[in-house]
Amino acid sequence: SKLRQCSFGPELVVGDLPADVGGQSTIYRNGEVLWTKPFVSGESNMSHTIANLEQHHFKYDLFCRAGDIHAHFFGTATVTFADNLVLQDGDVMEIKAEYFGAPLTNTLRVDTTPETVIKIKQL
Repeated sequence: SKLRQCSFGPELVVGDLPADVGGQSTIYRNGEVLWTKPFVSGESNMSHTIANLEQHHFKYDLFCRAGDIHAHFFGTATVTFADNLVLQDGDVMEIKAEYFGAPLTNTLRVDTTPETVIKIKQL
């Protein structure tokens, strides 16, 4: 389990999880396609079952607080760093899978305020 910033939507599917999901990851820069690749995901493409992941996830008290919401994200082996891609401020990332409806689209914004730059340098 990882605690990270993430995005949901624009549509959420409720119900049984699909065993196999295919889609397309695309990155746009200045309105042009910079990078695009297909991906597969879903339990039939994973090393562990969802039940196994949930069992390990909920054995920690941190994840067993009343009122919390937990989202399990499907992963994929399609990654940009394998192609030496460096993202820039303003790049638009899109993940599209027909099963989930409308694509998820996010624009990268780099925070260069002095407070953020100081925190990054301290890491």
